[in-house]
Amino acid sequence: MASQTQRRSQSPDSASHEEEKPAQTPRIDTVSVDSASTDGPQPQLHAKTFLAVLSVCVIYFVQIYNVVGAGALTNTITLSLPPTTTSSVWLATSIAAATAILSPILSQAATVFGRRWFLVVPTLLGAAGSLVIARADSMDMAIAGFAVTGASYAAQPLLHAVSSEVVPRRYRSWGQAADLIANALGGITALLVSGGVVRTANVGDDGWRNFWYVGTGLYGLAGVLCAVLYRPLPREAGGGVGERLGRLDWGGYGLWAAGVLLFCVGLAWGGNPFPWSDPHTSATFAVGVFALVLLAGYEVFGKKDGMFHHGLFGHRNFAIALVCLFCEGVAFFGANSYFAFQVGVLYEADALLVGVRYSVTMFVSIFSAAVAGAYCAATKKVRWIAVTSFLFFVVFFACMASTDLTTNAHTWGYPVFLGIALGLSLVTLITLAQLSTPPELIAITSGLVIGIRSLGGSVGLAIYNALFTGAMSHVGDNIAAAVVPLGLPLSSLGPFIGALTAHDNESLFQIPGVTPQIVGAGADALLATFSTGFKHVWITAACFVAFAAIVAVFIEDPSKEFNMHIDAPLEKDEELYSPRV
Repeated sequence: MASQTQRRSQSPDSASHEEEKPAQTPRIDTVSVDSASTDGPQPQLHAKTFLAVLSVCVIYFVQIYNVVGAGALTNTITLSLPPTTTSSVWLATSIAAATAILSPILSQAATVFGRRWFLVVPTLLGAAGSLVIARADSMDMAIAGFAVTGASYAAQPLLHAVSSEVVPRRYRSWGQAADLIANALGGITALLVSGGVVRTANVGDDGWRNFWYVGTGLYGLAGVLCAVLYRPLPREAGGGVGERLGRLDWGGYGLWAAGVLLFCVGLAWGGNPFPWSDPHTSATFAVGVFALVLLAGYEVFGKKDGMFHHGLFGHRNFAIALVCLFCEGVAFFGANSYFAFQVGVLYEADALLVGVRYSVTMFVSIFSAAVAGAYCAATKKVRWIAVTSFLFFVVFFACMASTDLTTNAHTWGYPVFLGIALGLSLVTLITLAQLSTPPELIAITSGLVIGIRSLGGSVGLAIYNALFTGAMSHVGDNIAAAVVPLGLPLSSLGPFIGALTAHDNESLFQIPGVTPQIVGAGADALLATFSTGFKHVWITAACFVAFAAIVAVFIEDPSKEFNMHIDAPLEKDEELYSPRV
């Protein structure tokens, strides 16, 4: 048996006594993708391992259900709640910002204290936040609810860590594929449910609240399942609670949280509601950038074993993965927030059919994720499939940038390219990042991966919002240019623009001088302005993913790291390696 037993890595849930000694800091050996390694003996995984992976997949399911619902129902929520100066972009941005801020923090804490309750508690917070959203009576309350659900996404890196570290490294890509399949199923469910609850509703109705009542139950179920099914082997505690708290990177946490939050707020405020020259925007943005610069100096020169542990950067693959995932975050959050928005505004009045169109992405990503998992496990290579994924992103955004009022049918097919890109990219890039860093730092690795991806999403949403708002600022001039030559009195122009943009059809025809021809011309001008705003979004996203495709070419395939070692097995050695009867 001893000859068959693999060396377990010093992960938080199966750490050795030596690694946990209070007086010592564990030495982290840099992972080299060229290091020699053998596949080792074949372990025999049992139900305990597969049920644990299932439990984290259920959490992933409900997280994506929530974030996709935020994107799909933003406009509906905005019209339902009382008017406010608070931008609706914060519904989705609050989730992205919370994920970016909390992911690296919680991941390092889980490395010191273990995974289990850092998975369960944030998930239950998601249930609380969903209930707040369902009961919201103002936009500020809705944003607060989304911010609370955002805390649940702090556990997302641990979902990727657990699904990888409990199975052989050779099959990590399959673990990531399982996460992405759960991701897709959650997205499909969200799109169909969100479309169903508002399909027959009038503007301002509250049917969207039922979506988050369902989300409350799903979050609660996911938290309970994880508590029951994910039960890692006992670990030896290294020192008291106070000593272990002292190992955490509190200085880095403060600078990271302040920098990311102020940076994102400054970006989101730029152009809406404040101009860039306003101190609300410029000062907030500048302080955020300054905090991030201080963080970089602190992590490079002051804290070598903090949230940006120096052991993570022993090979260029990890840095490449971070850059690519930042760009992937920009791409995903853009598509998630603006594809359904465009379809609903320009092409489709039925909310359910809007969701069905975007669900094509999720259905396709199930198959592309499975293909990526099988390909990486069989070939032990990730580089060209990562490059291919970003090329599919480029194709999708280029196609969307070519759309206008006449390309309705095309938007049924374009999501296929997005689905292929999503499934291929996340499976390969997360697998690459985890295999290019020390196994005992897999939680911190995953935390940075998800944090950087969400930071990309926050930055992307802020940029998109600024571009889209800039395009829509011309809507009044565009409508005026279309309707004044048709005879609309100038005294009626203001009320006409207000009623048209508010979709107030009852008031529209009561305005003096308004005719069906004028209404049609004004509506065409309004939709053309929307189309221009969407084009700006898609072109910007295409630039980011094209850059990522170039960066991905420099990935070095970590073939030697695809072996049969299990870094944090949930089963004892005698269970994993005993002969089958």
